[in-house]
Amino acid sequence: MAKVVNPRVEILASNGIQSIPKEYVRPQEELESIRDVFEEEMNDEGPQLPTIDLEGLDSDDKQVREKCHQELIKASKEWGVMHLVKHGISDELIHRVKMAGKAFFNQPVEEKEKYANDQASGNVQGYGSKLANNASGQLEWQDYFFHCIFPEEKRDLSIWPKTPTDYIPAISEYAKQLRDLTSKMLSVLSLGLGLEQERLEKEVGGMEELLLQLKINYYPKCPQPELALGVEAHTDISALTFILHNMVPGLQLFYKGKWVTAKCVPNSIIMHIGDTIEILSNGKYKSILHRGLVNKEKVRISWAVFCEPPKEKILLKPLPETVSEAEPSRFPPRTFAQHVMNKLFRKSEDSGETK
Repeated sequence: MAKVVNPRVEILASNGIQSIPKEYVRPQEELESIRDVFEEEMNDEGPQLPTIDLEGLDSDDKQVREKCHQELIKASKEWGVMHLVKHGISDELIHRVKMAGKAFFNQPVEEKEKYANDQASGNVQGYGSKLANNASGQLEWQDYFFHCIFPEEKRDLSIWPKTPTDYIPAISEYAKQLRDLTSKMLSVLSLGLGLEQERLEKEVGGMEELLLQLKINYYPKCPQPELALGVEAHTDISALTFILHNMVPGLQLFYKGKWVTAKCVPNSIIMHIGDTIEILSNGKYKSILHRGLVNKEKVRISWAVFCEPPKEKILLKPLPETVSEAEPSRFPPRTFAQHVMNKLFRKSEDSGETK
């Protein structure tokens, strides 16, 4: 039987369609909460995603360092997501990363298809579009490019784009610097749980085993953005996720029963706490439900790096120090692979929003 491939969303968008195919239309209960993302971003009422200035992390002043730690820990417990500014990765390198990703997606679809993945056979690295993973067969308004970027020995450079020529150098350098930032964040989060600062780093696989996976998400203009989502509501399975974007709003967080739109903060990296850290912390740190809106005026691109523990080597469960009689374990022991499969299975079973 011939393999059925969904049309690339970019092709649908460029064909001048006035209405989106029914597979992209969200269910009625979701449609009630989808509004104009540009108006939503301008709304200053209600809770706002926290911004954490990391300059104090390396201060010689203990009080300054402690203040920075406490702000990061507070945001991780209350929100599980935040803008990081003064994070130590240069504007110039981030610009190169964005230009490389944008240049790849600016190529004709036929060029990008040379890097196409084959999800059905388990080959998820490469250029692709979302396959339906729920009973109703709904699709998301996005194309993407996905591959491992760290550790270096676990990369497959044969599937990295050759055009533009700066893609490999820029992404490689970004991966190294982001891995250092990951260690810093895990260190602070460990201290926030009353643990030795190396503990969470060790629990998620350390420098040798923690994988950094890059997913460049490409959200074309959508003729009916009020009916579609770029990314449906989900929590990240990762330990941490770091996101850059092209300053077009789209990210929404489900906070205290309402969808909150993230502002576009210049020179920031968005950091999410993922399920892995939520489990290890016994829910003290939050893996927040989030989704992505689309619009009809501007293409949105985001660069998400998922920091994932090894699939089978580590048993994910609340650390003993986070469990007590008053706070019993909230999560059953699972490997990372089992956690992933559990989420996929539950998603296909109930087509709902799952943790």
